[in-house]
Formats: sequence, structure tokens, C-alpha cells
Amino acid sequence: MALAAGIGLMAFPFKTMRAFWRWVDLCEQGGIDSIWQTDRLVSAVPMLDCMSVMAALAGATKQIKFGMNVLSLGYREPLEVAKQCATIDALSEGRLLPAFGIGSPLSPDWRALGREGEGRGKRTDEALALIRRLWAGERVDFDGEFFHYRDAHIAPLPAQAELPLWYGGNNKASIRRTARFASGWLGGPEGPQEAAGVVRDIRAACKEQGTCIADDHYGAGFFYRFGAADEPVVQAHLRAARARRPKRDPRDTFVAGGSAQMMQRVQEYVDGGVTKFVLRPVGADDDDLMKQTRLMIESLLPAIDALNKRAAA
Repeated sequence: MALAAGIGLMAFPFKTMRAFWRWVDLCEQGGIDSIWQTDRLVSAVPMLDCMSVMAALAGATKQIKFGMNVLSLGYREPLEVAKQCATIDALSEGRLLPAFGIGSPLSPDWRALGREGEGRGKRTDEALALIRRLWAGERVDFDGEFFHYRDAHIAPLPAQAELPLWYGGNNKASIRRTARFASGWLGGPEGPQEAAGVVRDIRAACKEQGTCIADDHYGAGFFYRFGAADEPVVQAHLRAARARRPKRDPRDTFVAGGSAQMMQRVQEYVDGGVTKFVLRPVGADDDDLMKQTRLMIESLLPAIDALNKRAAA
């Protein structure tokens, strides 16, 4: 049950696209497991379209995996999503890690699209079932409440014989949905204790439904910064996080310090059943973000590798 650390972006943090591609090269050359892009259509600050990023990474990299964290299915067409994912997985020779969710209720995308939240859970259930069937190569006839397909099918199929389907969310409906449809769970705003509770509840739901998620297919994420907790960039990040989610303590998903402090947080998640991580660097500018990524590669990845070796022994 090996630990793995990927790296993620929410808002676009670089001044130029050239800096972004230098960062991608650093991630791949440094041995980072995967790159993750948050999904958002409408935002006050620049945010890249996650599916476009996946396609670009398929062509620009050779080894690193990549995924969306997470693609909102509540307002998307499943046939189109299934086709996009299969194409990207084929182009990358099997490096896509698709991750889905119902869509954050805090997202401005709902209002921009003129969509109501009512029915989005059932719509997502139908979409997940359809995507799985399309990836499996079925010719799909379907009459649901939201989707009506006749002889829907895709080609090429994904390069991965069983393309993984990760799901994100922590409420009762999301837990049920994860157990029913997904091969993994990917957390978002959950601290270690909350993530442990979700993992426990998903395992119980899997047992009830007769399904199974592998023990090493539970993921979580946190922001990190090698440096002091009182740095201006840290305080700015915490203020912004509190503004986004006033009911949550942003320190639950943020670590400032050195690799020892970060590995302590990793261990807290591991104790709750999490083995996969999406870490998000907090930096002041392009050079600072590159530095934070190098420090992750040089300091944190070896510590995670040592923990894997101790566990194997």
C-alpha cells in the first residue's frame, strides 16, 4: 500500500504560460507522481480549464500522471466527458486519473449557467453510470430522467483497460455514490480527522453494497509552504481560505514549516486510511513557486519514499 504525492493547482498562479510549462517540466523531471487541476468555469481570477490542461499535459509530458480535482458532473454531458477522457488517456498511453464530483455548491458556475442545484445528485448518478459503460466499450441505449441515449458509443477506448474513476465529496450522498460507482475517493477540504471519517464511512458503504475500493485508493490534499507560518504570503493564503469557507479552519489543510512538519501531517492522514496526496504549493511569485516545488522534490518525496520502504520492510 504505497504512498504517492502529486501536486495541484487551483487558480493559475504564474505570470506567464512559459513559467507554467517550466513548472510542468520540473514536476516531471523531479519524479512527482501526478499533476492535478481544479475545475472551474467562472472565476474572479484566472483558472485554466481542467480538461484542456489534461489534453495539453498528455502531449507535453512522457511519464507523469495527471487528473482533474474534481470535474463537476452536475452540469456536464456524460457522453462528451467519456469521449474526452478516453481520448486523453489514449494520447497519453494510459496516464489519465479521472476524478469527478457533483460540483461545489459554492461555485459561481451554477448561476452563470442558469442551473439549479435541485436534481443534480440524480443527474450525477446517471452520468457516472453512463461514463462507466461507455469506457467499457458498450453500445448504450438509455432512458433516464436526465439523459436519453440511442446507440451511444466511443472509440478509441481508454488505453487503461480499467480506467480508474475517482470521486470527491464528503456528505452521505457522496459516500454512497463513491461506494457504488468509484474505484477511489479523492478528498478536498477535509482535514485528517474528517478524512478518516469519510474513509471509514465509504468502506462501510462498500460492504453494504457489495462493492470494493482498494485500500490504496483513498486520497486527500493540503496546501504547503516550506517556511515560517508568519510570512505574509502564508497569512494572505489563510485569510483567503477563511473567506472562501468561513466554517472551516484553513490550518487543517495547510502546513508551513519543514519536511518534518509536513510528514507529520502526512502521517495523520495515513493513520486515517489515506495513501494518495495532492499537495498545493503556496508561493509569492513564479520563482517562489518553483522553489517550493523543488523543495517538495528534494525534501518531501525522499521522506515519503523512506516511509514506503519502512512499511514494506
